[in-house]
Amino acid sequence: MSKRVLFAGLALCAFAGTAAADCPPMTVADMKGVKAGAFPQQYELAEFESVAGCKLAFAGNPKSADLNGRIQGNGALPALAERLPSEPLVVVPYAEIGTYGGVLDGLSNAPEAGTSDLLSVRHVSLVRYSDDLATIVPNVAKSWEWNSDFTKLTMTLRKGHKWSDGAPFTSEDIKFWYDDMVFDENIIKSPKDYVLVAGERMTVETPDPQTVVFNLPAPKPGLLAHFATHYSQPFMPKHFLGMFHPKYNPDADAKAKELGFESGYAVISAYYGNSDWTDTPSIMLSDPEKAPKMPKGVYPTLESHIVVAESTEGRHLVANPYFHMVDTAGNQLPYISEIDEVHINENEVRILKAVNGEIDYKSQSMQLPSAPIMLENQEKGGYTVDLKPTIAMPTFSFNVTSTDEEKRKVFGDLKFRQAMSVAMNREEINEVAFFDLGQPKQYVAFSPTPDFIDPKWEKHYAQFDPDLAKKLLDEIGVVDKDGDGARDLPSGASLVLNLQFATQGMPGQVAELVAQHWTNVGVKATVKEVTPDEYRSAQSSNQLDVLMWQKGQPLAIVLGNSELFQPPFENYFGGRTGMLWAEYVDSKGAKGVKPPAYVDEMLADIDAFQSAPVGTKESAEIGQRLVQNMTENLLFLGTVQAPNPIYHRNALKNFPEFKTWSYEYYRTYPYRPQQWFLADEN
Repeated sequence: MSKRVLFAGLALCAFAGTAAADCPPMTVADMKGVKAGAFPQQYELAEFESVAGCKLAFAGNPKSADLNGRIQGNGALPALAERLPSEPLVVVPYAEIGTYGGVLDGLSNAPEAGTSDLLSVRHVSLVRYSDDLATIVPNVAKSWEWNSDFTKLTMTLRKGHKWSDGAPFTSEDIKFWYDDMVFDENIIKSPKDYVLVAGERMTVETPDPQTVVFNLPAPKPGLLAHFATHYSQPFMPKHFLGMFHPKYNPDADAKAKELGFESGYAVISAYYGNSDWTDTPSIMLSDPEKAPKMPKGVYPTLESHIVVAESTEGRHLVANPYFHMVDTAGNQLPYISEIDEVHINENEVRILKAVNGEIDYKSQSMQLPSAPIMLENQEKGGYTVDLKPTIAMPTFSFNVTSTDEEKRKVFGDLKFRQAMSVAMNREEINEVAFFDLGQPKQYVAFSPTPDFIDPKWEKHYAQFDPDLAKKLLDEIGVVDKDGDGARDLPSGASLVLNLQFATQGMPGQVAELVAQHWTNVGVKATVKEVTPDEYRSAQSSNQLDVLMWQKGQPLAIVLGNSELFQPPFENYFGGRTGMLWAEYVDSKGAKGVKPPAYVDEMLADIDAFQSAPVGTKESAEIGQRLVQNMTENLLFLGTVQAPNPIYHRNALKNFPEFKTWSYEYYRTYPYRPQQWFLADEN
C-alpha cells in the first residue's frame, strides 16, 4: 500500500490542439513494447503519453448525442473535449480495441435483489482492486497518500471530471456525501459501521476542488480496501441533491412542494432511497406519475451507464457521455452503448435463458448445482461457463433474539447450536449439491483463512455425529414429549424449523439436505423458497427462526468493514442474526436485548484489529480472538465452500477469466467491464 502521492506534478494535457500522432493501440495481450505503468493495466494520461512516446487523440461513441438525449434533465451535449476530464484514466483493453454499440442483456431477481452483478458492471469508486485481487489502483481518484500512522488519507481527484449531467465533480461532493447524507438521520436512520473508525466519525476536509482529506480518529489502513470493494459510493452530487437539502437551500421544502412532495427530504428519499444501496427503485418505478415532471429521472452518476427507464419488469441504461475513462487508442469508454436489465426471480427461467444464449453475462444467483446443464449446452448456446472459487459459503444460523422467548432460550443455548452443527452431514452436502468439488468446513468469518488463524477452527463441531447431536439435544430438554417422533421445546410446545431460503443466497439442494439432516435427529424442519426481497424483509423484522445466506470475507475487507463481528453480523443484504442485540448496541442499551459478553469482546476486538499494523503479533492475537469468539460460539454454521459458475456469451469480448466468483470483491469491478464490447451488435 503506497504512502506517497502518486503521479504528483505530472504535466496536464490540454485537449485543444492535441497532436494527432497515433498512440500504439495496446492491449494486455500485446503491449506493443510499451512498458507498464505504476499500476497494472492502466495509466494516467501524462504517464501513458510519456512511456508510449505519443500524444493521445480522443474519439467518442458516435451515438453519444442520441444516448444523452434519453437522459432526463441533461442539456445539449458539448464536444468530447469538454466532457472528458483533463486527466482521464487510460485503460488497457484485455484483447482488442473495442467497437462501439450494442445492448448488454442481463438478468436480476428484482429491483433491489440480485442486482449487484449489473451494478458492478457500471460501478466506480475512488479506487478499485486490479484483477490480481491484491493491488489497489486509482479509479475516480487519481492518487492517494497516507500519513505514517494511517490516521490521515489524502486523495487527489481528476481535474475536469464531471457528473453525467455535465456538472463538475469535486471534493465537495465527497464531503456532502459524508457530512450531509450518511450522517443525516433524516436520510439514513443510523450510520453504517464503515463510515466510522473505532466507532467514531471521521472528519472530511476539502482544501481545494481536487483534494479531499479524511481525518481518522484512529488508524484504519483498511479504509482504502473498503473503497475498493464496497457497493456504496463515497460521493453524491451536491449540485443536484443539495437543492433539496435544507442545509444548502432554505427554499428546499417549497421547491419540493412544487413537485408534489411534502419536503426536500422526501425528494432526496425518492432519489436516493433510505439506504446506501445504489439500486433502490427510482422515481420512474416508485412514482411513475411524478417522474416526468421531475428535474431528473435519477440523480447524476459517475458510473459508466445511467438508468433512463425503469418498471417492475426491469430497467434500461445508456452510456454516460461524461465517463472518465479512455482506451489506449483514445476512445472514450464504455464501448457498450446500452444495458437492458430484466427482472426474473425463478431460477429455472434464468438458467433456461442462459442455456438459450439470451443473456450476455451472469454470475450472481448462479449456483454450482445448475452448472451441469449449462456446461452441456455451451457449444450450442454460444457461451462459456467458468467454474471459479468462491470467497463466501452457504451458512445457517439461529435467531438468538427470537421474539418467541422459549425459542430464544433454546437457540441461545450453545449446546443446541453444537447439536445442529454436528447433525449436518457436510460430506453428503458436498457430494450431492457440489459434485465433490467443495471443501466441508466450519464458518470462521475470514475467507480465505489467514495464516494466523489456527486451522482447527475450520473443523470445530463440523464432524458428522448424529449421536452426539441427539445427546446434546437431550441434555437441554429438547426431547419428544408427545411421542409423535419429533422433538419439542422444553415446555412441550411443538418445535418446527421453517427454513425459508432464496436461491440468491442459498442453493435449494443445500437447504433441503440440511432440513433432512435436522429432521433425522428429531428436529422437524420444512423448506420453502421465497424471493430475496421476502427473505430480507422477514430477516430484518426478526421473523425467521433460521437464517440462511452466504458469508465470509477476505482479510483486506475485514480490515475496512466491521460488520462480520458486530451485531447483526452483516448488512441488510447478507446473513444476519441477533437483530435485538444490534438494537441494544445501536441504542447504547436503551432498547433491544443485551448481548452476551463474547459479543462485547468482539466489538472491542474488531476496532483494535483494524487499527493494529497487519502482520504484527498484536494483529494476529486479536484476529485469533475474533475467530475463537465467533466460531466457538457457533453463531453461524458453515457448510461447504465450493466453486460457482460464471457465464458469458462468446460474443462479449475483452472478457477475461475471473479469479473468483465473489461478491466480496464486487463481482466484475476488478475486471474493467467498461472495456467489454459486443462483437455481433454493432
